[in-house]
Amino acid sequence: MDHFIYQNGALCAEDVPLAQIAAEVGTPFYCYSTQTLTRHYKLFAEALDGVPHFICYAMKAASNQAILRTLARLGAGMDVVSGGEYARARAAGVPGDHIVFSGVGKTDDEITQALQGGIRQFNVESEPEMQAISRIASALGKTAPIAVRVNPDVDAKTHAKIATGKSENKFGIPISRAAEVYAMAASLPGLQVVGIDVHIGSQLTDLAPFEAAYTKVAELCESLRAQGHDIQRLDLGGGLGIPYSRSNETPPLPRDYGAMVKRTLGHLGCEIEIEPGRLIAGNAGVLVSKVIYVKSGEDRNFLILDAAMNDLIRPAMYDAHHDIVPLAEPAAGAEQDTYDVVGPVCESGDTFTKGRSLPRLDTGDLVAFRSAGAYGAVMSSEYNSRPLVPEVLVNGSDFAVIRPRPSYAEMIGRDVIPDWLMEDDAADG
Repeated sequence: MDHFIYQNGALCAEDVPLAQIAAEVGTPFYCYSTQTLTRHYKLFAEALDGVPHFICYAMKAASNQAILRTLARLGAGMDVVSGGEYARARAAGVPGDHIVFSGVGKTDDEITQALQGGIRQFNVESEPEMQAISRIASALGKTAPIAVRVNPDVDAKTHAKIATGKSENKFGIPISRAAEVYAMAASLPGLQVVGIDVHIGSQLTDLAPFEAAYTKVAELCESLRAQGHDIQRLDLGGGLGIPYSRSNETPPLPRDYGAMVKRTLGHLGCEIEIEPGRLIAGNAGVLVSKVIYVKSGEDRNFLILDAAMNDLIRPAMYDAHHDIVPLAEPAAGAEQDTYDVVGPVCESGDTFTKGRSLPRLDTGDLVAFRSAGAYGAVMSSEYNSRPLVPEVLVNGSDFAVIRPRPSYAEMIGRDVIPDWLMEDDAADG
């Protein structure tokens, strides 16, 4: 469920017509719903009621500080994967002991940044990383809480580019080697083992892979405890999918996920950490765009929008589906046309969908890409020197621009021309 619905013939974000925002901000733009972000966070909290738990929002899904602060006020921690994300979380008011640092390539500078600023735990991905954390923590006179990420070799049955739990993926250490890696952790100075970490992939629409992985984690937890390790937390990652297509996708509900977690892990007495990103932010955002042209081709019609692959890269990168709907509610039985929906970037890959049946549209009409709140704005770029699009947050009948569209001058002004390229200009002057 989200809070983007038609009211009096106009698609609204909560109580604000999206066309009103378009008139003030211009297109394309991202728009997020506070009520949807709040609802989705609370669904997870309710799903884990009855077991100790802590929800860390995976901020790689959408990292605008207004979104982070909205969730932090609800009690969310943050799961970060870079020094920049750590800095964003702290700037949004998230305390260090509410931040989990994940990712396979933590640098010395990032480890130092987190140890000095405060950290709930590092999710360690390899022995070399563990040694680096030990070295830096010891030099700083600090103790680094860690969980080792284990790779359970479970097929998440998701897109290959977002699968993380198979043996050929770059993430974690093989679960078969967990005992020796935890023994190494116990022997190194500056480290405190607090838990086990696992994450098998993203956009999972079946609970079976989760259950297979968590069953292995439960067995590992009991084994490690028998070896003397104080396992207090089980970090289960994220990955629960969302319905990108309202016509044929029904991912499990958070309450079903929570029941499965309690069934497989509840007997261990561990604090359960989960790191949802897509499920919290995905359906909480839309990308609004305007039709530039409708072009008739040899055997198809092209709907050319002012949004492009640099604004929403998921279809080009993952062949991802997004429902596309007009902002003006179509009349019942409205005539449909079939379109290839494309952007203006000079790439054939700048195609959002092919052969999509949509209500008949014309130049100047506005459309919304649903379920664009996760991995939309954060993955956008300035390819073709197209400025990053604005982000807007709606709260009831209010809205605010939470990232403005830069001007051409601001975008170009970040470039620096070396002195030796300025000499000829000075001489000509």
